[in-house]
Amino acid sequence: MTVQQQIDQFLASPAFGVIGASTNRSKYGNKILRCYMQHGYRAIPVNPNEKEIEGIACVSAINGLPAEVKSISMITPPEVTAQLVPLALDKGIENIWMQPGAEHPGAVALCRQRNVNVIADGSCLLVVMGYHDH
Repeated sequence: MTVQQQIDQFLASPAFGVIGASTNRSKYGNKILRCYMQHGYRAIPVNPNEKEIEGIACVSAINGLPAEVKSISMITPPEVTAQLVPLALDKGIENIWMQPGAEHPGAVALCRQRNVNVIADGSCLLVVMGYHDH
């Protein structure tokens, strides 16, 4: 698959998990969530320390995401990405987009080994979808 095909498959999910969602509007974990919202996608923030972000109820962990979430964006430090990817695979997540800076080589290799669509080439969701900070 080309990167564009990978992105198309990623965006075909009925809903999206935002791992590392933040209440801080200057952080990528918040901008990614708002980018999904701007484009009319259903996104669920994942943050163990917050009840809601941008008016959307948070789930505290990946296994708390609803079944229709097939794609997740990871805005996490690489070592956290490495810990969370196996949990995402156990849950049946089919597409994982590691935002620039979240990539972990071992986690990428695990996704490929398990035939999960992983985007970890430096592509940024904000650039691909077109994000506007209001």
